[in-house]
Amino acid sequence: MITMTAKAKNYIGRMKEEEGRPANAFLRVGVKAGGCSGLEYQMNFDSLLADGDQVFEDEGVKIVVDLKSLLYLYGTELDYSDGLNGKGLYFNNPNASRTCSCGESFAV
Repeated sequence: MITMTAKAKNYIGRMKEEEGRPANAFLRVGVKAGGCSGLEYQMNFDSLLADGDQVFEDEGVKIVVDLKSLLYLYGTELDYSDGLNGKGLYFNNPNASRTCSCGESFAV
């Protein structure tokens, strides 16, 4: 399961609207090899589901994850920060044994 804070849901909704995404668009999150810690997060808007995709929805905001990525992201909370240390979505991933300083890659 992947969850979102209220701030993350609001931000995703605003970005979807600002970018003119269709009503059926959702946030696709995933993991790929790379980054300074070995694995890096991926995020983009999408509107096509693939076989095996897992859908998590909260108050009309959908996050979709492929099964392979879900192994690394299960239990993760997506949050939003607008503070001085950076602005944008970030992952609170309980599976990460270490993360890089930029927060864009991790290791398990």
